[in-house]
Amino acid sequence: MKQLILTADDFGLDPAVNQAVETAHKAGVLSSASLMVAAPAAADAIDRARRLPDLRVGLHLVLVDGRPLSPPAAVPALIGQDGHFVRNLVRAGFRFGFRPEVRRQLATEIRAQFEAFRATGLALDHVDTHKHMHLHPTIATMMLAIGRDYGMRAVRVPIEPKAALRRAYPEERVGTPFYRPWIELLRRRLVAAGMIVNDYLFGLAWSGRMVETRVLRLLPHLPEGVSELYFHPAISQNATLRAAMPGYRVAEEFSALISEDVRARIAALGVVRTSYGALAARHQR
Repeated sequence: MKQLILTADDFGLDPAVNQAVETAHKAGVLSSASLMVAAPAAADAIDRARRLPDLRVGLHLVLVDGRPLSPPAAVPALIGQDGHFVRNLVRAGFRFGFRPEVRRQLATEIRAQFEAFRATGLALDHVDTHKHMHLHPTIATMMLAIGRDYGMRAVRVPIEPKAALRRAYPEERVGTPFYRPWIELLRRRLVAAGMIVNDYLFGLAWSGRMVETRVLRLLPHLPEGVSELYFHPAISQNATLRAAMPGYRVAEEFSALISEDVRARIAALGVVRTSYGALAARHQR
């Protein structure tokens, strides 16, 4: 059976994102959203989510390219003079792995974000990370250890089958990422820890370009199992989003999520829409 989770990342980043999530859930095919608890529009996102009982909301841990939830004095090794996390992912990865004070503060920040999510009163559907930084073994270890205290049951694995992309778009070249071994390691660790995981993820190679045409061409080539398609939708582009996600076609991704053609194609193909929470509930029976 082919099952499909449709998720919006960066919920809470901007009101335009939050409005897109709400509309795409109520009038489109969106089933899930990943919440940035420390983002500027997080309070608005939480208010909307409370009014949408069927929207499955997960925690989108932000540990790079954003601001911490913890007071700067509690995590000075994680931030620069501007108060932001390190933006360079490679530099951040080395610091996470080799500096003990960074690791201690990283645990503090991860726990703070889980605690903030708990305080929303929303059910924790899943956990993922901004820029998929839980591929880093240090972050994966901390996320598993801390997440158990907050009821974490499901985690996204960023594994994208290139064969499906090539069948959908044979005119484009799609390479295998150098970090594939880390993906397999993460999957094994999560499964061993009893976490619910997806079989596949789509939106990596086409990040910011999950527009209607691509989605329609991809859907017939979804493999058997649980696939997640993740998006970065917004009802319109603005200066904040251009700075945060340069080149992303956020309004077109929103259009894909409210497309009647996308809804009809999913139904015609017999693909079952689901969520991590639904998978976890079935697993517990």
